[in-house]
Amino acid sequence: MIQLQMPRLPSPPQGRRALIIEDEFLIALDLETTMFKLGFDVCALAPSASKARSLAMSDQPDVALVDICLEGGREGIEIARWLRDVCEVPIVFVTAHSDADTVERINEQVPDAPVLAKPAFRHTLANAIAAVTKH
Repeated sequence: MIQLQMPRLPSPPQGRRALIIEDEFLIALDLETTMFKLGFDVCALAPSASKARSLAMSDQPDVALVDICLEGGREGIEIARWLRDVCEVPIVFVTAHSDADTVERINEQVPDAPVLAKPAFRHTLANAIAAVTKH
């Protein structure tokens, strides 16, 4: 009996991965759809800082979109700083909290991270990601 072997096709190249840290499910899904349209394979949606840490350690993202208020607190700034310092992940904040005091705190703890107001439009998000990832 003759067995035919199909030629192995090369694996498709691994796309860029984004980690979306957002505790509001519908907003997270919207950001995921936008990132897919921008050519990213989203590695995960994290509703909390602890989940984001775990996911970043297991699957290094190329960029992280971070909400400031997670689980009722403002721990988004802390997880963003950790991601940048420990994992060297570029950060883009996507938040409803873009008041002067919050932006000042972001600039102190995560310098040069863009802060986009929700809803983040695709071209605005694309420009911010390009600025932090240099792609």
